Amino acid sequence: MATAENAKIQYESGQDLVSFVALTDQGDHKDFRGADSLWSNRSGYKPSVKPNGLATGGAITPAVSGTKDMVDVAALTCYLAGVKTTVGADTDVEVARPTIGTHVKYSITILANGTIAAVKGVEHTAFSDTRGAAGGPPYILPTSIEIGQVWLSAAATAVIDTDEIKQVVGTHCERYDYPTWEEKRSNVESGVLGYAGVLFASALPLIHSELSPVSAMPKKVYAQYYEPSFTDISKAENFVPPETSYSVSSKQIYQKTLGSSTSSLRQGSFTAYLEDGISDGLLLLAGENLWFRFYQDANNSTPYVLAQGILGIGRQFPAGDQISAACTISAESGADNVTG
Repeated sequence: MATAENAKIQYESGQDLVSFVALTDQGDHKDFRGADSLWSNRSGYKPSVKPNGLATGGAITPAVSGTKDMVDVAALTCYLAGVKTTVGADTDVEVARPTIGTHVKYSITILANGTIAAVKGVEHTAFSDTRGAAGGPPYILPTSIEIGQVWLSAAATAVIDTDEIKQVVGTHCERYDYPTWEEKRSNVESGVLGYAGVLFASALPLIHSELSPVSAMPKKVYAQYYEPSFTDISKAENFVPPETSYSVSSKQIYQKTLGSSTSSLRQGSFTAYLEDGISDGLLLLAGENLWFRFYQDANNSTPYVLAQGILGIGRQFPAGDQISAACTISAESGADNVTG
C-alpha cells in the first residue's frame, strides 16, 4: 500500500532575476518560450512581457513642408528588446516613386537603434498583399518594427495623399500589445515539465527576415521574469492539491429528469508545524502567489505535484501541543503532475 510517510512539501522562498531575453518561437508563431521551466508570480516578481512594437504616437502624415514624395512621422514610444524607447518626430522621410513599374509599397520602420527608416518594396504594375512579392510590402529586419506603410501607384512625383498611408494595427502596424497573450508560467505536457513562456491569441505575422537569404519570421518577443527557488517545509502533513471537482444537479420534469453538471476549482491545503508561529519564514509569505512542490517520496526527484497559488495562513497556538498553521493554496488552475 502506497503511503506519503516519506513525503515532503517545498515552497517558493526566493526568486532569481532573468533580465529581458528573447523568447523562442515554438513553430506555430503563437507559442513563445524562455529557457527556464517556472516563472514566479509573487508580488514584485511578476513576469514582464514586452514584444517589439509601437506603444504610443507614431502617426504618419503627408509632409507638412509640402515636399513631394515625403512623409512626416510623429514622435513615438516603442519597445525594442524589452526596453521602452522614445523616438523623436522625423520630417521629410523620403518615399521615392517607382522608376520601373507604376506601383510600389514602402514599410515605415523603427530600426534597432531607434531611428526611422523607409524600406522600399519591389516595384510592379499592380499592388500585391504578399510580403516580399513584386508590388507587395517588403520584409523588414528581425530587429525592426513596422509602424505603417505608404502605397504609391504612379511614377510621377506628387505630394503624398493621406489615402496612400496605411496604419491598420495588425496589418500595416506592429504594436507591442497586439495580439494579446497569456502567460504560461509553467508548461507541463504529458507529465514532463517544459519551459515557461507566453501564448498569443493569434499567430504573429511573418513580416520579418534577414536580408539574405529570405526566411520569414515573426517579430521578436522579450520577457523579464524571476526563476523561483524552493525551500523544504521541515514539518508538514496532509497535503491536498488544488484540483477541479465536479457536481451534478437534477430537476424533475414530466416523465423524466433533467441533469446538469458543474465544475469548480477547490483550494489546495496542507498543515505546517511551526517553531514559534511568529518568525517562521513561511509566515512571512502569507498572501503571496507562490509555487509549491509536493513529493510523495522525498528521496526521488520525480514524480511530484506542482501548484501555484496564493498562500493563506491560519495559525493555532494550543497550550499542550505543537504550534501549527492550516495553510491554503488559492490557485488559478489545478495542480500538475510532473512524472518525468
